[in-house]
Amino acid sequence: MDYARAIPLLASLDIAESAAFYRTALGFHGEEIGDYLIMKRDEIELHFWLCRDRAIAENTSCYIRGGQVPSLFEDFEARRALIVAHKGRLSDFAVRDWNMKEFYVHDPHGNLLKFGMIPEEA
Repeated sequence: MDYARAIPLLASLDIAESAAFYRTALGFHGEEIGDYLIMKRDEIELHFWLCRDRAIAENTSCYIRGGQVPSLFEDFEARRALIVAHKGRLSDFAVRDWNMKEFYVHDPHGNLLKFGMIPEEA
């Protein structure tokens, strides 16, 4: 069955810069369609629209959940993509107070990607 999926639509201040970051730092592939960007990695799909207001991107996030999260953490760590921009430190992959094992990535425009899983799934 082809189930319906939710696909995050995130703000981009520069479509080409977003495409380069998601390709190089996070291993996604995709295409630019004018002022719109579609990026994919395995079953993860993110869409971006061109936005002129940085505050929108800096206050936007999405949550990516599932059993692939530990391998994504390892890959992103190897690519040095785990800098949490607003805190100037690396994100750890740890169990949070709400019992989810998570790590975080900020893209160049401030969008926050939260990756998580139930600890027992690891």
